[in-house]
Amino acid sequence: MDFKLITAAIGILFVFIYAFGSGIWVSSSPGWYSSLNRPSWQPPSAFIGLIWPYNFAVLGIASYQVSRTLTRFENVTWLVFFGLSIAAALTWAYQFYVPHNFLYASLALTSAALLTLPMLLLTFRASLAMGLLLVPYQIWVAIAASLAWGYLAKN
Repeated sequence: MDFKLITAAIGILFVFIYAFGSGIWVSSSPGWYSSLNRPSWQPPSAFIGLIWPYNFAVLGIASYQVSRTLTRFENVTWLVFFGLSIAAALTWAYQFYVPHNFLYASLALTSAALLTLPMLLLTFRASLAMGLLLVPYQIWVAIAASLAWGYLAKN
């Protein structure tokens, strides 16, 4: 089987794992979440409802684009950082929504934001347009990390 096809499939599989995994924990205690003191820069729920479908779609498309354009080493590097960033983001979801450990959640999401930077650089290397489309994801993960620290400070 073609290596580029395999890496594209793995990247797209990662997107599904990310979407499904975060959905499990994020929706586990909505009453508890609404009782929290929110940071003043918390975006409206409608924005959050729009940004995630965009992010997941762009991550899937980027997985394909990167796999078609970059070298084998760059593809593997992109997938490693993607997988690690997903693991960090899912750790945030679990730590925030299940045991309500804001410190671990904040550390995890900060890690996710840092781990996406090499992905973004490699995506720009693959395609300027795809890199630009992925910038909102990077910005969102950084904002989400700052929100995690805000929740830690206010609760």
